[in-house]
Amino acid sequence: MAARKRIGRILLYFVMILVSIVMLYPMIWLFGASFKSNADIHSSIWFMPSSFNWQPYINGWRTGSEYTMTHYFKNTFLMVIPIVVFTIVSSVLTAYGFARFEFPGKKLCFSLLIATMLLPSIVLRIPQYVMWSQFKVLDTYVPLVLPHLFASDGVFIFLLIQFFRNIPKELDEAARIDGCGRFKTLINILVPVIKPGVVSIGLFSFMWSMNDFLGPLIYVSSVEKYPVTIALRMSMDATGAGYDENQIIAMSIISLIPSIVVFALGQKQFVEGLTTGSVKG
Repeated sequence: MAARKRIGRILLYFVMILVSIVMLYPMIWLFGASFKSNADIHSSIWFMPSSFNWQPYINGWRTGSEYTMTHYFKNTFLMVIPIVVFTIVSSVLTAYGFARFEFPGKKLCFSLLIATMLLPSIVLRIPQYVMWSQFKVLDTYVPLVLPHLFASDGVFIFLLIQFFRNIPKELDEAARIDGCGRFKTLINILVPVIKPGVVSIGLFSFMWSMNDFLGPLIYVSSVEKYPVTIALRMSMDATGAGYDENQIIAMSIISLIPSIVVFALGQKQFVEGLTTGSVKG
């Protein structure tokens, strides 16, 4: 019986490793292709290059425009960091209000919140563009950043509400007995408990905003304000031909590094936030 269990476990690990390789191979190939020549990229599916050539990274970083990738990364973080901060702050405050307070129209407001989660974002593009145009803030990061200050991500609020609802209200009462106000109770007592949920929405917000292509394409028109996603597309001409694919792949690899690093740092809290949502003792 013990030998059968051992064999079953070995087979399970083998299958898991095989599936992992199949899922990760596109990323492995992408990394190897960044060192290949354009001819080698199309000639073989094998990821290992015949020789490691760092020139695609050097040329790709310089880009074909008047700015280097350093400038585009700076633009990206000028947009992404405020989005993440505003998303976390507004989502926590809004979810706290729904989960811990009673006010007139609460059920209606919560129903509208759920309804926004079902609304395709594409239907809002034209009215939002007209609104920001009338506010005269086009070609800035305001249309991309400011909505997150007002809890525009319903799915994040809904997620945090579930965390708050799983926290006994006796914690709030005990904090008030100790002299904590509502805001101090939130910051000192509740937020540490829902930390996995906060980290989860922070990671989602970071990765979504880092990978956002359509938003900057619509609202930002100056090359000097482009983020990395638009800069990568600028490296190709209008016909999609006549560009160095190895340079595009190399810059794509570099653009993935911030998301990979941030996810690695918050992986434990992220997994816990998606699987538990319970109170830690």
